[in-house]
Amino acid sequence: MKEFELIERLTRSLHSNSSMLTGPGDDCAVLDLGIREQLVLFKTDAVVEGVHFLPTDAPEKVGHKALARCLSDVAAMGGAPTAALITLALPDGFEPSYLEQLYKGINALAGQFDVAIAGGETVRNPERLLLSVSVLGLVARAKVLHRSGAQAGDAIFVTGELGGSAAGKHLDFQPRLAEADWLTKHFSIHSMIDLSDGLAGDLPHVLKASKVGAELLAAAIPVSREARRAAKSSSSAKPPLVAALTDGEDFELLFTVSSASAVPLLDGWKKAFRDLRLTCIGKITATAGLVLREKHGVRPLTNHGYQHFT
Repeated sequence: MKEFELIERLTRSLHSNSSMLTGPGDDCAVLDLGIREQLVLFKTDAVVEGVHFLPTDAPEKVGHKALARCLSDVAAMGGAPTAALITLALPDGFEPSYLEQLYKGINALAGQFDVAIAGGETVRNPERLLLSVSVLGLVARAKVLHRSGAQAGDAIFVTGELGGSAAGKHLDFQPRLAEADWLTKHFSIHSMIDLSDGLAGDLPHVLKASKVGAELLAAAIPVSREARRAAKSSSSAKPPLVAALTDGEDFELLFTVSSASAVPLLDGWKKAFRDLRLTCIGKITATAGLVLREKHGVRPLTNHGYQHFT
């Protein structure tokens, strides 16, 4: 069973209550806890040794990644993180000094975005290290973003460059909290998601939730230098465009906005974020499905992003 089939099977009949406005199926849960003009965002994520990081990776970067993954999801909902809990599942023979450095990475990122590390849990896990992070955030009631708001005719934008994250970006990326805050303050963003499982894996979540389709322009997709370099250095590496479509852990923002806002948005972005690329990569269509426009025509995009289970 594939990952998202399993998630749908497990979550279809879960108990809810009146506080939950958005549950499974978006980047964060959205809760109404009676806070005036604000909603609560709730997110949990985990990194596992051998899956999300290697034993040889710098522990500070592992800690950074563990917290940054959750912060990226809060950004995708248009919110601001406030507090986090950390659960450590530790293998036999763990090194306390390694964990201290891991927490150094967590704490540095928490300080950057004023996220309180409010506690957590430790437990034995004999085979490998697992680090789970849960984050609370706040978002203005009128500004919360979902995957379900994309409209036919919208322009599709993506921040940064895509593909090749295994070369190092997956361990030291910056969650796009400032960028998401700027977007929600200056434009009416219709939908947003962070790219954790690859463009070809995450955009379909937006399309499904919004009941629309999309056409991507192959020539417009911002392929990273790392993906191009990997393709040149190894015949077994993915072609650069395929890497940009399918590599996971880019942690860039993908969002849709009215086509009338596209030019002013680009102009404003260049002034606000001079060092971060923003690219219009296609449009939302009324016809369901995801297609790729290339030099010689249009074809269905059958590539898929990263999945934990296949």
